[in-house]
Amino acid sequence: MHLLEAGFESRNRPCVLLLHGFPELAYSWRKVMLPIASAGFHVIAPDQRGYGRTTGWDDDYDGDVSSFRIFNVLKDALGLVFALGYRSVAAVVGHDFGSPVAAYCSLVRPDVFRSVVLMSAPFPGPPSLPFNTVHDSPHSHSAAANIHEDLAALDRPRKHYQW
Repeated sequence: MHLLEAGFESRNRPCVLLLHGFPELAYSWRKVMLPIASAGFHVIAPDQRGYGRTTGWDDDYDGDVSSFRIFNVLKDALGLVFALGYRSVAAVVGHDFGSPVAAYCSLVRPDVFRSVVLMSAPFPGPPSLPFNTVHDSPHSHSAAANIHEDLAALDRPRKHYQW
């Protein structure tokens, strides 16, 4: 996995993991990495699976894409953190496509990912389990079904609350 780092002078610093969006790379974080590192953090920004210089999957035109499932990308993030010697992350920050990955990191391993920042992509939460489907509402399986009602319920200012 290809990555960029800042603030790695000491492994005693808390770790911040930055997950880029589509169609971006770790390089997209270059302007925020040094300020975060200057605040006392070890900042890590990987090229996620399928992006940039990160390799290790079937890249044939008609290859198997199952390795790109969200939990495999989540395992990449967790494996990277552990490979670098960390057992916890002060913050995982996701932008665009990186947001659902960051969200699932914090949901699946809250013991590792202590806080989460999601940017430019709404996260409706994990899908409901396929139990008691008789009692589910017809909109419960669609993340965007009530997006306008949800946005209207948010506090002002609403300048950026658009769909």
